[in-house]
Amino acid sequence: MYVCICFAVTETELTNVISAGARSEEEVGDACAAGTGCGSCLDRICDRISAVDPLHGLRVATADAA
Repeated sequence: MYVCICFAVTETELTNVISAGARSEEEVGDACAAGTGCGSCLDRICDRISAVDPLHGLRVATADAA
């Protein structure tokens, strides 16, 4: 099944990219182009990354921001 229709990226290919270390939507896009077209797959990509990296998408306040 396709995760990204724009670039015909399959679930398997996305899983492989994340297994290889991609931990952001940008890294996934760089590796296989998923999420760089219309953007409708970004939620699915984010969900897949979050499954292996529970901190994905969380912003951590730094001392400089205080």
